[in-house]
Amino acid sequence: MGTTMVAEQQVTQGQASYDELADFDALTGRYQRELMAHCYRMSGSVHEAEDLVQETFLRAWKASAGFQGRSSVRTWLYKIATNVCLTNLEGRPRRPLPTGLGTADSVAGDALEQDVEIPWLEPIPDTAVEVAERDTIRLAFVAALQHLPARQRAVLILRDVLRWSAAETAVALDTTTAAVNSALQRAHAQMDERRLTPDTVEADLDEAQQRMLDAYLKAFWAKDVDRIVQLLQYDATWDMPPFLNHYRGADNIGRLIGTQCPGGVNDMPMLRTVANGQPAFGLYMRQPEGHFEPFHLQVLEVVGTSVRHVTAFFGAEHFARFGLPDRLPADWTPAATG
Repeated sequence: MGTTMVAEQQVTQGQASYDELADFDALTGRYQRELMAHCYRMSGSVHEAEDLVQETFLRAWKASAGFQGRSSVRTWLYKIATNVCLTNLEGRPRRPLPTGLGTADSVAGDALEQDVEIPWLEPIPDTAVEVAERDTIRLAFVAALQHLPARQRAVLILRDVLRWSAAETAVALDTTTAAVNSALQRAHAQMDERRLTPDTVEADLDEAQQRMLDAYLKAFWAKDVDRIVQLLQYDATWDMPPFLNHYRGADNIGRLIGTQCPGGVNDMPMLRTVANGQPAFGLYMRQPEGHFEPFHLQVLEVVGTSVRHVTAFFGAEHFARFGLPDRLPADWTPAATG
């Protein structure tokens, strides 16, 4: 009787999977955003992740007639996506942030060194991924993943993020359970050095933190460097790809903003957004004509009521990706944002 019930359940689940594959447009809509998060973790690039997700669905569509229902459609799609990512990563350099290059901290006043040849890690809008995925796309976590070899990266994501068993992971990667366990152990050793796991997640911002972020916006608008320094953790860090320079210490960062940031009082409006599950600001710079144009996108790591780390991504393409305006009028003020 028990065997019969299990067999019937498997048939029912298999039929449900076939039914799900029958409407491929609905399938794409259902899994688009979570596969986007998966491919972003693997690649560290938003535009590459978009292409990888499309390639995943293309391969799935071509192979759908041969789907045998041995796993759920979701598991099947993740297996395809993981292998698409691994193929894409062959021979490619990792995507770092400046703080991950192993170079010495800069001192405010040092000449800025730019390197546009490095494929830098990119921020991702929260709107591009499932709400449930946000805790495992934090910038520091994804940056740490990029230090792992591609297959170790895949193993850690499948085991620790998706919570797959070692056996399921071995099937997906066409390897053995022993090899999966060994790769996971090595990946954990590297991640432990950076004290990062998918479970070390900051809680949602509370009211005091929201007030702090409002004060942060107003301090930049007023170019009140002393106030900005007060809002930073004493050992805060700051980096800004594609520049190689990275800075440590609130006072050092304050001198950087005070002496090397081109904007003056009422020259730097910021609009709030969310990137990688973290608070973010699109910072604009006043132009000679009076209006404001995109300057950089700041992604903040907040601890308590202080900012511990800022990554300022230069490039107007980030503003377009986050749905931020390509310019602000000359009469913009913080009060205009409500």
